[in-house]
Amino acid sequence: MTHTSKKGFTLIELLIVIAIIAILATAVILLLNPAELLKQARDSQRISDLDTIRTALALYLSTTGSNLGGAAGSCYYYTTPVAPAANCGGRHAGRASLAVNSRATSGAGWVFGPDMGAIPGGSPLSVLPVDPRNNAAGNNSLFYSYATDGVSFFELDADMESSRYASGGTDDTESNTVDGGNSAGVREVGNAPNLAY
Repeated sequence: MTHTSKKGFTLIELLIVIAIIAILATAVILLLNPAELLKQARDSQRISDLDTIRTALALYLSTTGSNLGGAAGSCYYYTTPVAPAANCGGRHAGRASLAVNSRATSGAGWVFGPDMGAIPGGSPLSVLPVDPRNNAAGNNSLFYSYATDGVSFFELDADMESSRYASGGTDDTESNTVDGGNSAGVREVGNAPNLAY
């Protein structure tokens, strides 16, 4: 009679391996912090969007010879049923906050005034970008805003939500010494990021 022995893992060995895998997975999740990575991704999109709009407005000014239009004492932003109560007051004290429910590049969108279709070759944007969250509920600052002197100066603003890109972060894009603006804690770009109108 021959005796064959079966080789395999014992229950204790399997439990030890599962425990080690669980500890390693927890360590990786804590180290990577997926919520912060998502915030950083949205902030990267905000930086890109503002730069794209700034470039389009600079092209508009340099090729059309037209004024930007819009009201000098106003701050425009995109509104939806999700973000109906945004307020530009924290960014532009003393300016009227004007909600626009359009992403059109024809001058009727939230970048109110310049008709980018007048650029030779047409508008470089199919629609105006909006903040990835564009949500005023609970956090009244996750929206893009636009202000102008009505002639040739403009400012675009967005609030960063990650600790990396926010004021004081490792890649700070909001401090006045970084963006040249006059509102602390907000990324300001344009040909007049410290617009005082």
